[in-house]
Amino acid sequence: MGKAGEESFTTIDAADAEPGRNELVTRNCPVCGSADSSHVFAEAKFDLARLDAFAFASRKVPEHMHYRLVTCPACDLVYANPASSAEAIARAYREAAFDSGTEAGFASRTYSGFLPSLVRSLPDQDGAIDIGTGDGAFLRELLTAGFTNVEGVEPSTAPISSAPDDVQRLIRHEIFRPEHFEPGRYSLITCFQTMEHVYDPLALASGVCHLLKSGGAAFFIGHNRKSVVNRLLGMRSPIIDIEHLQLFSPSSARALFQRAGFVKVTVGRVLNTYPLSYWTKLFPMPKTARRGLLAGLRGTGLGRVPVSINVGNIAVIGYKL
Repeated sequence: MGKAGEESFTTIDAADAEPGRNELVTRNCPVCGSADSSHVFAEAKFDLARLDAFAFASRKVPEHMHYRLVTCPACDLVYANPASSAEAIARAYREAAFDSGTEAGFASRTYSGFLPSLVRSLPDQDGAIDIGTGDGAFLRELLTAGFTNVEGVEPSTAPISSAPDDVQRLIRHEIFRPEHFEPGRYSLITCFQTMEHVYDPLALASGVCHLLKSGGAAFFIGHNRKSVVNRLLGMRSPIIDIEHLQLFSPSSARALFQRAGFVKVTVGRVLNTYPLSYWTKLFPMPKTARRGLLAGLRGTGLGRVPVSINVGNIAVIGYKL
C-alpha cells in the first residue's frame, strides 16, 4: 500500500504483461546502443488495468506509472528496459484519446517563437514536416511564418478528427516513416514532446536528417530530466510516465543529434506558457484535491489565465551539412 493520498501499484515483470496488449521487450540504449543496463534508475511501477483511453494521450493528468528505468552510463539517457514493443506502441497511440486542443495552441505559439531565428539560417522555407503534429496547431504556425509544402504526421485518430478542415488535409495519419517522404526535400522538420515516446529515437532522428536538404534544420523539444524542477519532484515528476520510453538530459539529447548526423547542434531552454488549469493537472497532489482545485479554477475563470514557467523543457536544433 502507498502512503496516504498516494496511488498503490503492483510491480510487473515482462513475463507478467498482458499478452497481445503491451508486450515488453528487452532493448539496448536507444541512443548509443550500450548493453549495460546495470544502473537502475527506478524499478517498474504500473498496473495495466488502470490504463485508460488517455494513458497515451498528450498533456494528460499523470498516473505516475512507469516501466523499469535504467540510466545509460555511456550517454546519460534514462530509458525503459524492458519496454513496450514497437507494435504495441503503434496500437496504443492509434487509439489514444484527445482533449488538449487549447493547450496544443498555447504550446504551438511558444514553439513558434523559435522560428524567426531559424528562418534566417535556413536555405529557404520550402518544405516542412511536423512529426507528432496532434491536431495540427503548429502547422498553422509554419504557414503563418511563410513555409510552403507543409506536412504533418500523427498516429492518433482523435486529434486529427479535431483539426480544422484546412489543416486536417495536411496531416498524414500514420507513424512517422522516413521512406514515405522524399529525401533531401525539406528545409525544416520539427518534433515536439515526441522523442520520449518512440521506440527507436535514433532511427527517427537519422531519418529526419536524411529527409532534410543541405543546410536544413531539425528542431526538437523535449523534457530535461536533469532540470531543477524535475530533480526536486523526483519520481513524482509528470515526466516519469508509462508513455515515456526514454528521458533525455542536455548531454544525451546532444548525443542523439550528433549520432544521427547533425552538425552545429545547440541545446537551449524553453519557457512554457499554459493556462493555470493545465499546470494544476500536472502538479503532484491527491486526485480528490486536484479535482476540487480544478473545479474551483473553472468556476472562477482563473483556470484560463496563462502562466509562463520554466519547467525544464529543452529545445534541440541541429543542421544537415
